Parts: sequence; structure tokens; C-alpha cells
Amino acid sequence: MVNSCPLCSAAMVAVLATAGAAQAQGPAAQQIARAGSQAAAVGPAEFFTGRVRVEPLWPASAEINASGGMVTFEPGARSAWHTHPAGQRLLVVSGVGYTQEWGKPVQELRAGDTVWCPPGVKHWHGAAPTTAMSHLAVTGTVDGQNVQWLEKVSDEQYSAR
Repeated sequence: MVNSCPLCSAAMVAVLATAGAAQAQGPAAQQIARAGSQAAAVGPAEFFTGRVRVEPLWPASAEINASGGMVTFEPGARSAWHTHPAGQRLLVVSGVGYTQEWGKPVQELRAGDTVWCPPGVKHWHGAAPTTAMSHLAVTGTVDGQNVQWLEKVSDEQYSAR
């Protein structure tokens, strides 16, 4: 399944598109988007297991062809398997989490760690079983798309540490 926002609902896609249009029309100056100015959303059950909170930070635009979002995974929560056509950079800002690339072992993540998810590489990420994890996700866009969602991560795959 292809989605134009890696971690957002259709309503959030519209909010991000509006914000991007407003930025494109403004003068060449710094712009500040105030914390909390865009509503956070629950990560859709179709793409996540467990409780996930998604806070959109900025949309892809003509200035930078990458969107940004802060994602918080409650203990045991995780994304489905997915790929990105232009890749994704993650910065773990708090907690302990996991990530896994298809066919490779699960890797532990801690605050301060960064992850580069190359274009087209099947992977997932989420929190450790007993600890929440938050990360900043910066995701590139190709032809208006930045993620292809795949099957959910099974409990066996998640627990395969």
C-alpha cells in the first residue's frame, strides 16, 4: 500500500499540504511553526501495532523535499514493514527502541542513535517491550510518495532478539 505521508492519516496529509502551500507563498525569511500548531494523531492500526502518536512537524516542499515528524511508540508498539522511495533518517530522541531490516537481526536503538533507512529497503521500527521510544523521522519524497506500507510485523519477528 502506498501512502503520501509515512505516518499520517488522510486528514493530516491535507494539513501538511496546506502548510506547505503557505510556506511557498511567503517572503524569503525564516518561518517558525509553533509547537502544537498541528494536531497530533494516533498512528493508524492499519500501519502500526500498539499505541503510537504521530506529530507532523513539516511537509515536503519546494525548499526541502522531505517531511518531518515526531513519532512516539508506547512499549511494544511498532510500525508495519515498509519501504521509502527516497529513504528516511531517524534520530532517536528518548527511550529504547528496535529496528530491523528484512533478513537481518533486530537492532536496539537508544536516545542519540541515528538510523539511515536507504531507499527501497524493507524495514520496521518501534519501542522496546518495556520502554517507550520517540524518534524524529525525516523522510524524502519521490513523485509525491514517501512510503510503501507492507505487512505487519508479527509477534515472532518482533521478539526475535
